[in-house]
Amino acid sequence: MPARPPVTPASRVQLDPAATPVTVIKGVGRQLAAKLARIGIHSIQDLLFHLPSRYQDRTRVTPIGAARLGTEVVVVGRIEHTGIAFGRRRSLLCRISDGTGSLTMRLFHFSASQQERLVQGRWLRCFGEIRRGPVTLEMVHPEYGVSVEKPTVDASEGLTPIYPATEGVGQGQLRRMARESLHHSLDCVAELLPETILSALNYPTLRTALDYVHRPPSDADTERLQAGTDPAQQRLAFEELLAHHLSLRLARQQRRARRAAAMSDDNGLLDAFWGALNFPPTRAQQKVCAEILEDLRRPVPMLRLLQGDVGSGKTVVAGAAVTCVLDNRYQAAVMAPTELLAEQHYRTFSRWFGSLDAKVGWLSSRVSGRQRRQVMGALGTGEIHVVIGTHALFQQGVEFQRLGLIVVDEQHRFGVDQRLALRDKGSTSDCVTHQLVMTATPIPRTLAMTFYADLDVSSIDELPPGRQPVETVVVRETRRAEVVARVQVACRQGRQAYWVCPIIDESEALEVQAATEMEAALTQALPELRIGLVHGRMKPKPKEAVMERFRSGEVDLLVATTVIEVGVDVPNASLMVIENAERLGLAQLHQLRGRVGRGSDQACCVLIYRPPLGPHAKTRLATLRDTTDGFEIARKDLELRGPGEVLGTRQTGLMNLVIADLVRDHGLLPRVEEIGRLLANKHPGNTKALISRWVGDSEGYVNV
Repeated sequence: MPARPPVTPASRVQLDPAATPVTVIKGVGRQLAAKLARIGIHSIQDLLFHLPSRYQDRTRVTPIGAARLGTEVVVVGRIEHTGIAFGRRRSLLCRISDGTGSLTMRLFHFSASQQERLVQGRWLRCFGEIRRGPVTLEMVHPEYGVSVEKPTVDASEGLTPIYPATEGVGQGQLRRMARESLHHSLDCVAELLPETILSALNYPTLRTALDYVHRPPSDADTERLQAGTDPAQQRLAFEELLAHHLSLRLARQQRRARRAAAMSDDNGLLDAFWGALNFPPTRAQQKVCAEILEDLRRPVPMLRLLQGDVGSGKTVVAGAAVTCVLDNRYQAAVMAPTELLAEQHYRTFSRWFGSLDAKVGWLSSRVSGRQRRQVMGALGTGEIHVVIGTHALFQQGVEFQRLGLIVVDEQHRFGVDQRLALRDKGSTSDCVTHQLVMTATPIPRTLAMTFYADLDVSSIDELPPGRQPVETVVVRETRRAEVVARVQVACRQGRQAYWVCPIIDESEALEVQAATEMEAALTQALPELRIGLVHGRMKPKPKEAVMERFRSGEVDLLVATTVIEVGVDVPNASLMVIENAERLGLAQLHQLRGRVGRGSDQACCVLIYRPPLGPHAKTRLATLRDTTDGFEIARKDLELRGPGEVLGTRQTGLMNLVIADLVRDHGLLPRVEEIGRLLANKHPGNTKALISRWVGDSEGYVNV
């Protein structure tokens, strides 16, 4: 196919940016187009919405003598010397001076023509990061220009946009392509927000906003632009958040248009399940069970998020849902992110369903050979009614006879594509499997409404009766001896304790070494106690043997890595000690703390830290000390770390936001939901165009 000619002003009115490939821009051939495709740029519209991530101020020249290490500045100086240096890497050096100091430009990749232009006495204008060199300050591969006369800086140039890039595509190319797209196609970009909405929100038009963020004028508010709070940026951020929200609403509509098996809950098995428990469900558990059972009665696929704090009893609710499905002669699959948590569920479900004549199976990546073939065969024939496992459940070759319900625990640890793969195991052309996804990391309400718009959300907002909030104390590592004495007292009183040694560096070997050394030190300090050790490198059988001894009370103190973060339930354990607590995130600390306080005794969590503490570490430890409210901890964690871990979409690309920031733009979310409803009801034709513009190919992932 012959290449399309470059765009000219005469053709601009006929140009559809969404349908026009980037190759119409002069200088963009197949090779460059392939590189642009790596960052999602295929069309002219993609270029227009490939927005700057930050800006540089190149309108002021910094005297070389005033330049500071690590800063990006513009310097202007006269060339004193140019030459090639030979060392480990050959480099071209050009030293300049401006009377206040000297600076060397270093180029590792250069041509003879570049060297010939860098003549002594000429002027050099450079922009780059100031680094320390062996003789003078240096800039390595800066953007530069050579001139005979001393160059001047035009303040009217405004700020310089910096775009997300990829290998082989430079900032200069991206800026040039953005200018070309604006010049030829800006007038053709469709405004998808009606005038009434723009007026109500007091936002500029889309074309005005795009032009402003790509080409900030010289009088632009630099601080607002750098912070992402300029009205033009906020208008684009709002539209992007709205598009993601609408994509989830669309997924919800598509899901509800499909069929699922309607489950009856009046066959008696559910009553038997409740009767077999040795405790009554809480009011909150009863409420969310009623919501789930109501979903299962409908002939449309359930997709419900069950959130609740650690220890709130989510597993019991999942058990009730599984019971309803079994009572209708369907199978259920329960997927957990770690073997330890999956093993805990396997023991729990086996105990519950053993008396109900339901067979519970187990499948993980470590189940192999004959045993694996037996489990897979029993799933295919329906002999296994409930299967518990890890990611092995969605792997090729695992087939079900009649899968009716998928339960995904700690859902944020799985990618959307993994949940899709498991869902497809039980789906047919006309019938979709019900899904219940659970999390002990509560989602702040506004985020849940906006970015779980495809899910129904249930919350368990109370703990079982008799449980007391865990007391949390923060101590320096210099007071470790006091903590050891506290462990000794607790164990002498018949209770049990954990001592967690988390990752100190990104090395599993170091983590194990830390846990092993701590076990040896505690064994020497507390010879009367029975001490066990668990870490991620142990083989399953020895690890499970230690855990079983701890569960049965044969081990007083369990030294462990963060492998015990989820899936360990020992009611007699009332003391949790966490080393290097300053290095862990809030959600992980809260999960670890949730391993204690599961009985009626007052429990305590001791956070040992090594000073000095950074501001974020101080905030994390103070938050955990001051509250046990999982929703408040989730809100603070969102503020500190961003939405990736909370929403569980970091590994999917679904929430790969271009200009919006969920922490910074949190205040936009209530209006996003409101406008989303209005747009879907009154302007349905605009919703798909918005989704295509901002979400693109990721739309397929939301229909889970």
